[in-house]
Amino acid sequence: MNIIEGSFEAKGKKFAIVVSRFNHFIVDSLLEGAIDALKRSGNVQDSDITVIRVPGAYELPLVAKKAAKTGKFDAIIAIGAVIRGGTPHFDFVAGESNKGLAQVCLDSEIPVSFGVITTDSIEQAIERAGTKAGNKGAEAALGALEMVNVLAQL
Repeated sequence: MNIIEGSFEAKGKKFAIVVSRFNHFIVDSLLEGAIDALKRSGNVQDSDITVIRVPGAYELPLVAKKAAKTGKFDAIIAIGAVIRGGTPHFDFVAGESNKGLAQVCLDSEIPVSFGVITTDSIEQAIERAGTKAGNKGAEAALGALEMVNVLAQL
């Protein structure tokens, strides 16, 4: 039986982190978690990480697509926070961001790790940005590290 499984070590691999500025008080912690995970778990150097800032989560897919088309990156990590408000705006932004990023991954055949948290409250967002529920930015980076290594084996 053959089992293909990725590790986290990704020295020399290039990563783009596309990060939303909206809800920056949450997103900044997610970004820090992602960078820390790349460096600690993946042994990735600063020079192999490119951070690209965009206005909000809705803009993440377009920039991720453009980054994928450059051929410079082995994986893309999308970071953002969409917090439910009193209107249906949340559903549109969260849904389109998710669909767009998934499409970029499939079209480009480059891992696009989903580090966009979608929560009902600011409290839930804080929990997912490094407190009770861990750091979802770090988890997205670990997913990207593992996927880079799985794809290299196929």
